[in-house]
Amino acid sequence: MVTAKVIQFRRGRKTFKPRHFLIEIPEIKTREDASKFVGKTAEWKSTGKIQTTIKGKISSAHGGNGVVRAIFEKGLPGQAIGTDVEIN
Repeated sequence: MVTAKVIQFRRGRKTFKPRHFLIEIPEIKTREDASKFVGKTAEWKSTGKIQTTIKGKISSAHGGNGVVRAIFEKGLPGQAIGTDVEIN
């Protein structure tokens, strides 16, 4: 299990994709290392009163600096940016 950080929605200049997120994995600095995580599951756990878990899947590497794309079952809330995700 690896703990990673949610960076941002996957977005363009005028659009964003609410289920797609960019995730930064610590100590991963190249695209080749990031591509080893493709197919693994990602879980985001809320920190509020009601504990919810939203599951997703790592779909591909994003760029050349070790960031990956994850597609979640349903969109994460905006408060999820900057929080931790567990990758199994």
